[in-house]
Amino acid sequence: MLWGREADRAAAGSVLDRARAGHSAVLVVRGDPGIGKSALLDDAAAAAAGMTVLRCSGVETEAEVPFASLHQLLAPALARATNLPDVQHAALRGALGLGPAAGGDQLLVGVAALSLLAELAEERPVLCLIDDAHWLDRSSAQALRFVARRLQAESVAMLLGARDEFALEGLPEHRLAGLDPDTADALLRQLRPDLPQRIRVRLVRDSAGNPLALRELPRGAPPFVPAALPRRIQDAFAARIDRLPPAGRAMLLIAAAAADADLGVVLRAAQELGVDPGGLGAAEAAGLVTVAAGRIGFTHPLLRAAAYQQTTFDRRLAVHRALADLLPADDDRRAWHLAAAATGPDEEAALALEHAADRARGRKGYPASAAALQRSAQLTADPVRRTRRFVAAAVAANDAGQPDLTRRFLASCDPVDADPVLTAQVCELRARLAFDEGSAASAHDLLVAGALALAPVDRRAAGLLLVDAARNAWQLSDPPRVQEAAARLHELGLSPDDGLGPAVEAVTAAARLLVDGPAAGVPAMRALTRTRTGPPNLRLNAAFVAGLVGDFEAGREISQVVADESRAEGAIGWLPLAHVTLAAAELYLGRFRDAVATATEGLQLATDTGQPNRAGYLEGILGWIAAVRGDSAECVELAGNCHDRYTRNRIANGLAWAEWALALLDLGLGRPAEASDRLDAALAGPVRHQIQAVYSAPDQVEAATRIGAYDRAEAACTRFAEWADAARLDWADAVAHRCHAQVEPAWPAANRHFEAAVAAHAASDRPWEAARTHLAFGERLRRERRKNEARTQLRTAAEIFDRLDARPWASRARAELRAAGATDSSQPVVTTASVLSPQELQIVRLVAAGLTNREIGAQLFLSPKTISYHLYRAFPKLGVASRTQLARLDLAG
Repeated sequence: MLWGREADRAAAGSVLDRARAGHSAVLVVRGDPGIGKSALLDDAAAAAAGMTVLRCSGVETEAEVPFASLHQLLAPALARATNLPDVQHAALRGALGLGPAAGGDQLLVGVAALSLLAELAEERPVLCLIDDAHWLDRSSAQALRFVARRLQAESVAMLLGARDEFALEGLPEHRLAGLDPDTADALLRQLRPDLPQRIRVRLVRDSAGNPLALRELPRGAPPFVPAALPRRIQDAFAARIDRLPPAGRAMLLIAAAAADADLGVVLRAAQELGVDPGGLGAAEAAGLVTVAAGRIGFTHPLLRAAAYQQTTFDRRLAVHRALADLLPADDDRRAWHLAAAATGPDEEAALALEHAADRARGRKGYPASAAALQRSAQLTADPVRRTRRFVAAAVAANDAGQPDLTRRFLASCDPVDADPVLTAQVCELRARLAFDEGSAASAHDLLVAGALALAPVDRRAAGLLLVDAARNAWQLSDPPRVQEAAARLHELGLSPDDGLGPAVEAVTAAARLLVDGPAAGVPAMRALTRTRTGPPNLRLNAAFVAGLVGDFEAGREISQVVADESRAEGAIGWLPLAHVTLAAAELYLGRFRDAVATATEGLQLATDTGQPNRAGYLEGILGWIAAVRGDSAECVELAGNCHDRYTRNRIANGLAWAEWALALLDLGLGRPAEASDRLDAALAGPVRHQIQAVYSAPDQVEAATRIGAYDRAEAACTRFAEWADAARLDWADAVAHRCHAQVEPAWPAANRHFEAAVAAHAASDRPWEAARTHLAFGERLRRERRKNEARTQLRTAAEIFDRLDARPWASRARAELRAAGATDSSQPVVTTASVLSPQELQIVRLVAAGLTNREIGAQLFLSPKTISYHLYRAFPKLGVASRTQLARLDLAG
């Protein structure tokens, strides 16, 4: 029976009700030790009639065993894992130690866990109860965080009991408070009716309504010395342990030290240590442990801590050594017992931990690998070997998304000047940390230093570091550092066999572009955009350069292939960057709905994988599209996020998107003066070196001409025209002609430019820019009193703006139409795709391409049931009743 928990039970019950209704729900139950989190989860289990209940508990002594808790949770469902997509099945089996190590990222294990829960929920709703989540091993915690954030319509309920130190942002929480004094007093009267009133009053006060304190404190001997909870509760447990016979206390120590409290291991260790195993019966009779199904369970986690601490240091060492001797060499627990038994440098234990780390890494248990390598390094006497192990620990911590640990491990390294590979590793890791902390300039310098150290032994690897350094410097708007990276690349003397020729040429050209202008750089940079092979980072560099030279089709193609490969291989960590270049290419190509779908998914993945800088770029892209659509609130919010990120990381790319988005919003809402001033101000800062300074120039031309600031318009027109001359692209020529037309006072010359622009647009695929040209041409024709011709241009503009969902711009075109004497009352065109959310559009397109729900779920890291849910919502919007009808719809973005 739960005392005084009606509201708490209702909160937990609502989570179960949602799962029974076909939805999913998560609730994090927080509170102090002993406050009743476990009891509430037990109560939920009892109320889960008709549901499949899966349970696990974090155990402090298992915190470094990769995926231990996830294995415990999913064990009853593993028979159904064969129904998962092959890459997920392999990743899950590898992570849980049931099969060979598989490829892919660690988050792929979370994807597989989500799919398995959804598969199980096809039969009946599932309730996942995760107790003591603060003690989950880090790999399980990361996987379960991913699952919790992705649950949508799987009929899965998840309740997590956790203390405050367990971070799970963005999910609903419910805090358990202490019982009110009356309820606490009633509970105490039932537990100990023999207590004098004065003692009972004092216990109610001192316990702060903590139910465990109310149960345990009366067992201690008076006087009840005031102490902070939960230490006082632990002391009460210690008093109960002290009343056991010596054999009972010894058996509790062995059970507490054993990582999984396996009964057979504990009994064998007792035999080795000469301990009477009958002491376990005394501990069970005292209500301290339970023995069932070959395992020993402590009745409360604090009992384990108390049992372990209530003995001498020497006895603990002896127990760990005995446990280590009983376990096989390839058992991770043996390595940790050896480490616990060590009193100084110990190469046997250090090597065992290193091997355990390798096994954990093979299972994608990067947090466990980092912890094992850290302890291994601490037990290492040789300074070079110790540093290698600390660096390996830092690499694992970085792969696990733990920057604080990465920083701490690197700080523990001894100087390694004699080892260039190790030096380069340290520099690269420190560069990643510096980049994410907002010290992008330091990141560049560290990458260069790492490349210089590595050059004598691996020129190609050094070259890749310098290419990354150059891109980093570009995003910083730092021409001298771009030039430095280019110079260092040439000094390497790379050969054609190194495969970095186009990348070196692009970096060199980028340096020239920043100093000498587009003609000196843009043509030479184009060679890199033909890259279609190589590692993902090299190809995504090519996609990034494609955006700089205006070849958006190449950028889209490269990014899409990398994204598809990353999905197929489970390399989730590459997806946010692939989504950055893909969404930008889709935006420039006028595929705004595609760009929103890509950027929205990328933003979620960037959050999942801990890539805040990628998130900033994607927010900028979404802010720009919000500006086009006239969504002021969303645009301002997203641009504000970009500004906040810039103050932290000084990366100008995100700032450039934000400033351009806000200026475009002003321009679309009829505020040309504000737009002009904003763009002028942005170009006075680091944005001037970003490609957005070129691509926003036509907006600057329009804003300036609309307020009569022709000198500003001429400067912006010249800036874009110089770039367009170097780019030699139809769409760029078209926009350059439009800009010339807008600044040209004489109608005959302006008309020639407008006609040339319309003709050039016909040979390119840039609907947004084409619509802008038709609008500007129609406005000028109307001012020249050529209304019939104006109406033709303005109708075309309005139709394209409608398809793009560019609402303010479509309204402006229609207002001009009316001013030009149009009498028809044409309404905005509603396209098929425009009625769907970005995720619905993404899913519907994949269905139309013939993919099953299971295949779509595997691509988008969602469950098949969530795919079904989105289709259920999308079909009525589209006016279809079956999947086959989707193939007949126009789903263009």
